[in-house]
Amino acid sequence: MYAFITLASGLVFGLGLAFSEMTNPAVVIGFLDIMGDWNPSLIIVMASAIGVGVIGYAIKNKRIKPLVASTWQVPNLRHIDSQLIIGSGLFGIGWGLSGYCPGPGLTALTNNPNEGLYFIGALIVGSGLHFLQNKATQK
Repeated sequence: MYAFITLASGLVFGLGLAFSEMTNPAVVIGFLDIMGDWNPSLIIVMASAIGVGVIGYAIKNKRIKPLVASTWQVPNLRHIDSQLIIGSGLFGIGWGLSGYCPGPGLTALTNNPNEGLYFIGALIVGSGLHFLQNKATQK
């Protein structure tokens, strides 16, 4: 059951990305280009995502445990540190330059394989560097 719900959630998320054109880097870059040819349509996507999150937290707060897991897995870190600031900055710069974030970047492997390979390659290298840095600091 857990695998089915995970698959269904991923499919709904992917369809939402496709219908909202978040998989099209030109639309995303158009949204981020507030001084040029600005495309405000993704505000609706963001507002919808916030709405889904609010509903999800409301459901979580009314239930003792999830339907298909033993405990809730909710982030509990509340502090802002240099890793968060640097990581957020790198994510934002990469998203702004390429128009891709990880979910839509995976779709680029089929929509635009040349760009997709570069993006996924950079994503893997960045994730590997983060893993190695965490491993080094835990010793």
